[in-house]
Parts: sequence; structure tokens; C-alpha cells
Amino acid sequence: MKVMTTHLRKLVCAVAIAGTAGASMSSFAADCPIPGNLRVVIGSTSTGGDTYQNSSIVADHLAEKLDINAKVDAVGAMAGFRALDRSRNGNTVMIFHDQAYLGNLYGVNGYDDIFEKYIVGPTVAINPGNAYLVPKDSPYQNIDEVIAAAGEGEEIRVAIQPGGVSEIGFSALKNAVKVEHPGMEDNVIAVNTGSQADKNQLLFDDMADVINGSVQANEQYTRLSEDDQKAMRFVWLTARNETIKQTNEEGMGKTSREDLLQYVNPNVTVPQSESQNFTFDKEFFFLYNKDMNPEIVSCIDTALEEIYAQGDIQEQQKKSFFIPNFKPSSEAQAYLKDKRDQYKTIIKNIK
Repeated sequence: MKVMTTHLRKLVCAVAIAGTAGASMSSFAADCPIPGNLRVVIGSTSTGGDTYQNSSIVADHLAEKLDINAKVDAVGAMAGFRALDRSRNGNTVMIFHDQAYLGNLYGVNGYDDIFEKYIVGPTVAINPGNAYLVPKDSPYQNIDEVIAAAGEGEEIRVAIQPGGVSEIGFSALKNAVKVEHPGMEDNVIAVNTGSQADKNQLLFDDMADVINGSVQANEQYTRLSEDDQKAMRFVWLTARNETIKQTNEEGMGKTSREDLLQYVNPNVTVPQSESQNFTFDKEFFFLYNKDMNPEIVSCIDTALEEIYAQGDIQEQQKKSFFIPNFKPSSEAQAYLKDKRDQYKTIIKNIK
């Protein structure tokens, strides 16, 4: 009888705890004034790229936390901004990356100042894979030799997609030549193109000396033998050293974390000024309509803070070669604005 009483008490306790947890979750969801389903537009039209992949991870966790339906919609930058402009009630939000403000700095049509036109929301992750590569049989063994060659009068053709993340490393490279070899920076020449496949093809066809790529998209080519036309080598990853150190030990493909660390500061240096080296982390963050209910901003901040405190999302992001990087809206706004201003100086310097 005593044993049955003990079991009964434990059962009552467990039900009470479960009921409390359920009430807490329901209360949290009920207190969040998101009207109906949440549409998450992204600044990419690809459902196979990093923006979609990362946004889906975040949206799924957010939907579960708030007990809502959340759908990621790969509409592209211009359509995404327009959707955001129309949505004041908070049922449409945007997840994008540094392209959102770099496009404005580079004067790309349709890119307004996000810090003026929208509410900048929380950061959620970093893609540490932004990279620059050369053919495996290139005479340039590292980025120092690329900078030195431009300083000595050689033309260095760099294949990029203009107006954003792809171009900021090119701007930094051009600026580095100006810092170390004043007056020779025009030897770094942009070969403007489109997709990653287009940039790769320019390298295969010997129409570019260096290309912008990524660890995710290009690591497979670095494993080819030197006599293969498609073989290439990393010479520079723009990410911070501490960012790469947070990746899983196995790295990406057959390139380990230790291998990747060879291509970042301080092993690779691209001078930003006489006292500072350039780094760039590709960071993902939320954007909201300027007139959206501030309670929704606060609700998403709180939900994400709890999600990241729990820890499951970090595991999922790192498996997909993202670095978890949650900053609440107020902190993210100041951080990203400062980041924007640093890159604005570099772009202005080479113009």
C-alpha cells in the first residue's frame, strides 16, 4: 500500500510539472502578438544555399517555441524588401546577411539604408566559409604573394559577384595593395560575374587569377590533383580566427578545422590599415518593418534567447557549418552599424 502511495505521489507530481511547463509554454506563445502564421522571407532565391538553410533552422525552432507555423520563402532581396515594406502587422519578417547593408554601400539599385528604413533585429549565425581561391598550379602560393605581385605591377584579375559579400573581400584586397604599395591598387581588377558556378568557370578557363568562393562550395575542388583543370587552392578565408576555432573539429569535407586555420589571421594577413588587418564574418540577422509592433520584436528576442540558452540549435547549426551567434536586437543594431561603418571606410578609401 505504501509503495502504491509513493508511486501515486510521483505520478501526481509529474503531471503537475508537465501541466506547469505546458501552461508556461502556452502562456509564452499566447503573450506573443504575432498575428497568425509567420512568413520568413530571405534575400536569396535559392533553396539550396546557406541563407535558406540557416533561416530554416532558425524558423523551425522559433515556430516550435512560439507554437506557430513559420514558412521560409526564398523570394530574393528585392522581393523580400518589398514584402517587408507591406507588412506592418508583424506576420512577415526577413532574414538576410551583410549583403543587406553592403548593397547600399556599393550603390546597388533597390538597396536602401536598412538602419533607416527598417528595424534591425537579432543576429542568429555566422557562415565562416567566405573564401578566396587560386588555381592549384597558380604561381601565387598565398595572399601575400598576390598583394606583392599587384604592388610590382602585375594585373590580378579577381572574379566576384559585385555589390555585396562577394565584393567586400575584393575591396579589402585592393585596399591592402593601396596600404602596402600606394598607387598600385588599380592592378587589382574585378571580373564581375554571377553565380559561384560562373566564378569557378572563369578560373577553369584562365580568365581570372583569384576567385571569391566558399568552403562549402569549393572545398571539393581543393582535393583534386594539380593536373586537373578544376583543381584550386584556398589562399584566404575572410573569417576571424576565433570564428573558425568554433567550427567542429572535422571542419568541412576533408578539410579539417586545423587546415582552415591556416588561411585566417594571423597566418594570413590582409592589411586594412597600418595597424589593423581585415576580417569579415558573413552574419545572418532579422529585419522588420519600421512600424512593426515593438512587442513582437521583444517577443522574438526573448524566444530566441531561450532557444539559444537551451543549446539544441547550436548543435544543428554547427553540423551545417554555421557558427551560432545570437545577439538581441538592441545589441545587434549597434554591432552591425559599427561593422557597416568600418567597411564603408574601406570602400570609400579605394574609390
